[in-house]
Amino acid sequence: MISIKDTDLYHDVLQELNYDFADVYVFENFVVSEIKEDVIFNYDNHAKRMIADVTAILDTDGSDLVYVSNRIHSYSVMPQDWIKFFTNQYSLKGYCVVSDKKSSMLGFMVENLFFNNKMKRFSCIYEAINYLQKGVNEVA
Repeated sequence: MISIKDTDLYHDVLQELNYDFADVYVFENFVVSEIKEDVIFNYDNHAKRMIADVTAILDTDGSDLVYVSNRIHSYSVMPQDWIKFFTNQYSLKGYCVVSDKKSSMLGFMVENLFFNNKMKRFSCIYEAINYLQKGVNEVA
């Protein structure tokens, strides 16, 4: 697995956000997050702050964005916190998970139970970004 920072995609980043829990790369129509090792990612301590920053940068409610979770590190997600995301009137065009670990498939399926939009899984960041840059209007 490779970080956006170590790819030729990095030159397209509009803004990079560095938190103690993640690095986030804001592109024109999508956002890539790389949550740090051993973080237990949740809405109140992490996602809320990321959402506020990204929506301010792009002046959007997120409904026109795809969120790409580039899982280069091992961490945990509180899948039920997607309910808080939607309860706070946020939305996404789609959600992509990039992971080359077979063990992450179970986590992906659990998250999918709570995420009320379309999710797609990729094994490398280039596959996900190529998919999005081809003008795909939604994650199917």
